Amino acid sequence: MFEAPISRYHPVAVALHWLLGVALIAIFSLGLYMADLPFSPQRLRYYSWHKWAGVTVLVLSFVRLFWRLTHRPPALPVAIERAMPAWQRMAHHATHHGLYGLFFAVPLLGWAYSSAAGFPLVWFGVVPLPDFVPVSEALADVLKPLHKYSALAMAALVVLHVAGALKHQLVDRDGLLQRMGVGRN
Repeated sequence: MFEAPISRYHPVAVALHWLLGVALIAIFSLGLYMADLPFSPQRLRYYSWHKWAGVTVLVLSFVRLFWRLTHRPPALPVAIERAMPAWQRMAHHATHHGLYGLFFAVPLLGWAYSSAAGFPLVWFGVVPLPDFVPVSEALADVLKPLHKYSALAMAALVVLHVAGALKHQLVDRDGLLQRMGVGRN
């Protein structure tokens, strides 16, 4: 039976996808690791790296959103779309929309928390960024768990996204991962 080749995302979209994916895994891992360290110069260094990475993720998210809004992604192959139950299509869209929202919410909440706690953000130790909110211990107490739980929610959505991709690759064997540059057409 003849199958139409799977149309791939543009190489820029693929690069942004994988770059943001790797960055999110790294920043989340660093956040988990540094959170329980005792106060030390090393912990402060990790917090700086975490904040730099957060601002970088925010910038990449804006670039990715701009690219997505100006470059229509390839349509889901008809055979794959027909094979997906309605709940999977809904989960697919909800996961992507949730991830896009959290790409912005998590770093902005982190930046706001850092500002409220009175810790300036100096991107890569060179570019001082303005405080996002005024210094306020009460506000910092609210923002800290919001940043943490939104990061955990994003991690859960990343796991769901990866699980869906692996299901398509290993169970359905429908070649869907080829759209993001994995495998041959």
